Amino acid sequence: MSKGKVLLLDEPSMGLSPLMAREIIRMLVEINRAGTMILIIEQNANMALQFASRGYVLETGVITVSGTGKELFTSLILKKAYLGKWENNGK
Repeated sequence: MSKGKVLLLDEPSMGLSPLMAREIIRMLVEINRAGTMILIIEQNANMALQFASRGYVLETGVITVSGTGKELFTSLILKKAYLGKWENNGK
């Protein structure tokens, strides 16, 4: 397990307080910057897309949308469908 090239995580924030989830993400960002690729399966898309290089939305096992984390995080369609309420200048 030392010097692994890929780290696979399934729901690393599940059951954690928001403070602990942010700490886990901070550590994962550091691990990634040190050269380890990280693959995360995470239902908290709002959190995961803020730091993801790439993201994929699966529906019944099929990739329906993909893009950079930033593209997906700022997509109004995804925000409405998956990330909860969103503001549209009061409209």
